[in-house]
Amino acid sequence: MKEVKNIAILGSTGSIGTQTLDIIAEYPQHFRAYLLTANKNVDLLIEQSKKYLPNKVVIADDSLYPQLKEALSGYPIEVASGSDAIAEFVCDTKIHTVVTAMVGYSGLEPTINAIKSGKTIALANKETLVVAGELITSLLCDSSSRIIPVDSEHSAIFQCLEGEKTEHAEKIILTASGGPFRTKSIEELKLVTVKDALNHPNWDMGAKVTIDSASMMNKGFEMIEAHWLFGCPSKQIEIVVHPQSIVHSMVAFSDGSIKAQLGVPDMHLPIRYALGYPERLATRQAPLTLSQYSNLTFETPDLKKFPLLSYAFDAIEMGGNEPCILNAANEIAVAAFLKGEIRFVDMPKLIAKTMEKISFITNPSYDDYVNTNIEARKYASSILTEF
Repeated sequence: MKEVKNIAILGSTGSIGTQTLDIIAEYPQHFRAYLLTANKNVDLLIEQSKKYLPNKVVIADDSLYPQLKEALSGYPIEVASGSDAIAEFVCDTKIHTVVTAMVGYSGLEPTINAIKSGKTIALANKETLVVAGELITSLLCDSSSRIIPVDSEHSAIFQCLEGEKTEHAEKIILTASGGPFRTKSIEELKLVTVKDALNHPNWDMGAKVTIDSASMMNKGFEMIEAHWLFGCPSKQIEIVVHPQSIVHSMVAFSDGSIKAQLGVPDMHLPIRYALGYPERLATRQAPLTLSQYSNLTFETPDLKKFPLLSYAFDAIEMGGNEPCILNAANEIAVAAFLKGEIRFVDMPKLIAKTMEKISFITNPSYDDYVNTNIEARKYASSILTEF
């Protein structure tokens, strides 16, 4: 019998985190929840902790520590708070796989520590590679750690490349659902509400990722992530809109063939693959039936309606700290939109102004990334009232 893998879930109360716990519950003979962390959702973290009995639990918000500590006082669980505790706990030698499901920039430091500790990384936090892809790639070269992507698109590419020679792959084709505003005009986009933007047609995701999907920023981030994960120049990465979300991504090869990975739009599938790799774990989940999806269509994205996609290509072409600036400005823009402080169409304007303002650094260090993130967020926040 194989040894049970101890799993750390960074962001266990979010969409990816809760679905990862579903997989752990489905395969108790393979996986055990060892470390759970959350940002502010202390009630759900308490519930998860009592159900899965992890060794360690961390709440990022220090003010919620007393509530967490009291609720778990009768359980054999080590309780801590703060980002430093998360970054420290991922280094525990008993942890095999770290699922990085934290949202945004906050996932960078613990991912770096997990890599330095030689953990297998089930990467669901795309911002880690968007912000500091060059640094992460360098660290991986000096570590026994490896990344197994959890994003459905990157999982698809990873699977398509299994058993293939890298030099035979000519192009990565990332599919995008197009989000809820695919058929709206630029004029109509000026009037969309937060509720409209959160109504994704295919996927059940957290608010931040859902807004990024609606603006297609998410696909821009995924392009940058694919660049670093697979060593593929951005010029060899194509984005196609595929409204049905059945073909999760494709790889075109030098002999003219294209390999695609298909599946139902459900994140349990790529999470299961990442945790079980290199094995494919059998499941009772209903399989994809192609007769249900006889009409699979593909379109070219409209960059006039969704300029953030082109900003991502610009950022990775510039390199340096430019993607970090892009990510920081986008986090501020999305938060402001969700609060009703700016319109949906104001987000690209805010991000563009921030990218123009913040100083470019060709070869950033880790400290440069930290300072760039702070500076870009501060500037983006300062100009919110202009919109």
